[in-house]
Amino acid sequence: MGPPRSKKRRPTFRRLLKTSGVKLENKLKNRQLKQQNVAKKQRKEQKRLRQAVKGAAGDTPRPLETYRKRPEEEEEEEEFLESLPTDMMEQEDLQQMTAMARQASFITRDLSSCGPVHGGRKRKSDVARSYEKVPRKMARTEEKEVIHLLPIKDKTGVIPQSVERVVEKQPEEEEQGEEQEEEPDDVDTEAEPPSCQEMTPAQRERLRNQKLNERKLTIAGLASAIVSDPIGSIKRVKELRGMLMEADPSVAVTVRKLVMVSLMEVFKDIAPTYRIRPLTSAEKAAKVKKETQVLREFEEGLVSQYKFYLEDLEQTVKDWKQKKKKRSQAVALQAYGGLAEVAVRCLCELLVALPHFNFHNNIVVVLAPLMNDAAKKVSGMCCDAFRKLFQQDRVGGASLATVRVISGLVKSLNYNVRPELLRTLLSLRIKEVEMKKDIEAAAPKKKFMTNKERKKNLSRMQRKWKKAEEKLEKELLEAEASESKDKKIKLHTETLNIVFLIYFRILKKAQKSVLLPAVLEGLANFAHLINLEFFDDLLNVLQDLIQSGDLSNKETLHCIQTVFTILSGQGDVLNIDPLNFYSQLYKLLPRLHAGAPNDDAIIVLRCLDAMLTRRRKQVTLQRVMAFVKRLSTISLHVLPNATVGILAANRATMHSFPKCDFLLDNEIQGSGFYLPELEEPEHCNAQNTALWELHTLQRHYHPVVRRFAVHLSQGAPSEGSAALSVELSRRSSVELFDDYSIKDMTFNPPVASPSLKKKDHFVVGATLLDAELQRRIECALTAAEDAQLDFTAAHTQNHPALTHTHIN
Repeated sequence: MGPPRSKKRRPTFRRLLKTSGVKLENKLKNRQLKQQNVAKKQRKEQKRLRQAVKGAAGDTPRPLETYRKRPEEEEEEEEFLESLPTDMMEQEDLQQMTAMARQASFITRDLSSCGPVHGGRKRKSDVARSYEKVPRKMARTEEKEVIHLLPIKDKTGVIPQSVERVVEKQPEEEEQGEEQEEEPDDVDTEAEPPSCQEMTPAQRERLRNQKLNERKLTIAGLASAIVSDPIGSIKRVKELRGMLMEADPSVAVTVRKLVMVSLMEVFKDIAPTYRIRPLTSAEKAAKVKKETQVLREFEEGLVSQYKFYLEDLEQTVKDWKQKKKKRSQAVALQAYGGLAEVAVRCLCELLVALPHFNFHNNIVVVLAPLMNDAAKKVSGMCCDAFRKLFQQDRVGGASLATVRVISGLVKSLNYNVRPELLRTLLSLRIKEVEMKKDIEAAAPKKKFMTNKERKKNLSRMQRKWKKAEEKLEKELLEAEASESKDKKIKLHTETLNIVFLIYFRILKKAQKSVLLPAVLEGLANFAHLINLEFFDDLLNVLQDLIQSGDLSNKETLHCIQTVFTILSGQGDVLNIDPLNFYSQLYKLLPRLHAGAPNDDAIIVLRCLDAMLTRRRKQVTLQRVMAFVKRLSTISLHVLPNATVGILAANRATMHSFPKCDFLLDNEIQGSGFYLPELEEPEHCNAQNTALWELHTLQRHYHPVVRRFAVHLSQGAPSEGSAALSVELSRRSSVELFDDYSIKDMTFNPPVASPSLKKKDHFVVGATLLDAELQRRIECALTAAEDAQLDFTAAHTQNHPALTHTHIN
């Protein structure tokens, strides 16, 4: 038998791999710690060595003591020097000997001098005082930077490796003495470069362009590096943001504008498509992978730099509003306006481009008051940005936050705001979502199996696979980030409640303000979404406003549109006859603007669609015929696109009310005469007139108007030669009004170019058929050429009294 089998269980290969990985990690950590300790000791030794070198260089030798000699000794010394044979010595040797004689030491000192060998404290203090008066010159040592290299390991252990790199510094300018200061100024100006004040304008402009090009290259390099590698170059965002504090007055304004726009584009490129939330303490303490840690550091740095950038933009706008002057004097007070416009533009771009990212509500709070700013350019930029935000917001969260801020702003300013601020609310996408409600409701929902169904219908293995499959499908549904229909409806309902709250407050407290047209336009736009319980009160308020006579034509049309939009939607259950509103619109039609800004015409077309076509069962024939006759009359003097829209509205009315063909016949239907000046459509006897305007419109210069006029004059047939084309018959009156608009100074359809065919000319130029008449004409022309005309004589013969008066 073989050796006894070991009872110890052999480790598996996977466990061996795991333990080996742990050992390798521990070895790597120990090696790193040893290298750190060795490097730390080396840095301490180098620090001590530098301090010792600096101390030795700073200890300069003290000057020797000098003693005053007696006057007799000084005279003897002078006589001795004069008696020396100096004629055999050169001048340099003599100067050297004199200098050596003046130097005192313990060897050459005269012991018989009056000064004691060891002076007291007074002598020492005099020496110290004289030494302090001497200017000190510190010994300059080159600063060295140590670069640590990879260590070398041998039998003795780890040997650290390092290289010293000398940092060269420019020598400082030495102090000039009194003699140099007394030199003429021309020498100094030649040595120093000329200052900005001494430069010519061309030189200053050249220097400014050079500095500006350098800053541009720096900005472009930093921005390119950040965009190419956002995670690895996030620290360069701080460097680029630091250029917002440019201190050179010649380029400060331009550089700051360029940095603002560059940072805006950088953040638009590198910002993720999700909101970054702060990490909890548990998440920070947990161990994660290296890639996850790098991503966390990138997100944290991005959020902090984005926050600082927004604060800089906000501070720029505040400085402009408060006219606050900075201490640095780099930017003049007059340049604050341009900087603030660029800052507002950057904020507007970030508002539209990053509605999902952090600090979006902060941007809304900063830009909302600027919609009411006195500067039209700033106000226009902010209003356009919020319109774009409303139009592209599919979920409704950003719209709800913005509407809340606008509501608080209008209330805090006591309704003293610009109408453009309220008109931005017309861009809310609530109608489109409501239109998609039926499509979303018809879509089948994904249904998952319950545990009971799984146990009943599936085996154990199938249940396991089914569970994993359902989990994967749930994760995929979450990844799609598709908001549920209920959440959208909830957000839109809350948004509309705030919007109607703004409108009703203004109708109640500020009926005579400039905001009333915007409020009426908003009510007309969202009237189909108003709750049924507000209908009675709202109709009474609108009727009082119309009867007051303080409204303009456009405001009155908005009131009428609001009323009929309500009655054609949920308000059809109300038993209300809006006869007064029909009379108001009938009276208002002749006062439509016939010029270029024909925006009132499209409101009239919408009102006619709600009043006549949708309420065909509640309207009498007399009222309809009166409207058709008056609309045909005003179609003669409005612009062609309005004429096309009005004729299309008459066509829809004639299809809804076939008995309107009475107006195409010359025979009188009933008694009485047509009274066009009467303001009541029920009693103007419109059945006793004819649509003679259609014959005039058949000679209109616009081809589509001519086509509609011919079509209506023959009874608006759907087939035959007089029928309209498919393109015209399927479009509504509002669509035709927009299609044939002349706002862009273009004619639709385009005018045909003139033909290139040459006109026929007579073969014989001036010859007439009658020879006698030709002879007389030639004689008359020849006599006129030969005769000399005297207009003065003819004038005197015809007006002798005037000539006599002139002479007197």
